[in-house]
Amino acid sequence: MDLNPSYKDMKSTKKSMLLCCKLYVSESRNHTALDSIERAARLDGETIIVNKFEDRAYNRIRYTLVSYIVHDSTGNIIYSPLQRTLQSMVEAAYEAINLELQCGAHPRLGVVDDIVFHPLAQASLDEAASFAKMAAADIANKFQVPVFLYDAAHPMGKPLDIIRRELGYYRPNFMGNQWSGWDMPEVLPEKPDVGPTMVSRARGIVMIGARPWVSAYNIPIVSTDISATRRIARMVSARGGGLPTVQTLGLFHGEDSTEIACMLLEPNRIGAEQVQYQVEMLAAQEGLDVEEGYFTDFSPDMIIEKYLKLISGDESH
Repeated sequence: MDLNPSYKDMKSTKKSMLLCCKLYVSESRNHTALDSIERAARLDGETIIVNKFEDRAYNRIRYTLVSYIVHDSTGNIIYSPLQRTLQSMVEAAYEAINLELQCGAHPRLGVVDDIVFHPLAQASLDEAASFAKMAAADIANKFQVPVFLYDAAHPMGKPLDIIRRELGYYRPNFMGNQWSGWDMPEVLPEKPDVGPTMVSRARGIVMIGARPWVSAYNIPIVSTDISATRRIARMVSARGGGLPTVQTLGLFHGEDSTEIACMLLEPNRIGAEQVQYQVEMLAAQEGLDVEEGYFTDFSPDMIIEKYLKLISGDESH
């Protein structure tokens, strides 16, 4: 079995067989914790942070990481710098953040709340799913946290929103619009796919999945009427009979506004313009003003472009 690709093959692999990993951590206000996580990310220069998105109201951060994957002669993934980087960042997060002390306006069930892998360039969804399952086993075993797999990483392709709903993810437990600490039983009602059934209250649980590219698009509503915002969010969503392949969540966002957080599961089919129009139309019926929405990350093409520039040394990181 050839475990040592040639230099020429490796150079090609670094530009073509790429995975994007989005790591969601339940913290954005503690800069000491974020510095520690980001130092861990820089331990391996072959994994690049191409973007990060912090939201103080939600007390949540998302890191967008990119690196390459290497196969053996039978086509199985044997290595990616993402593996070491991800473990280091997760370890730093668990050392610096205690879920019992965390509070924010965005739902979460863990310090490391969600890790999702997207194939980029010539990589396939099967490869992203295979790597997601490897990462899940590593994290569950090393840190003794329950891991729930979703979408292409799940044996039956179970969607993330269904798993979250079963676990009570969307129900605020503080002041009617905040998520604080850990208030679920320490023995989970649903069996995780990997790891223990007992939960550390300080760490919580992790969702790990693989899926085609998903766009996150948030639309600010100039109102503190969370009930109206949630009504609009539901009517826009596929689950509420609105736009197909769109998932939404109405949330408080700061002291004087709310926001509709949208997941566009097939952005080439139903895009941000359609969602924006629908929200504006429904908000007008409620007598509410709507601001222009914003994407929380770059497009796949932009992410690849930034990654290639960074690994070529055209930009510092």
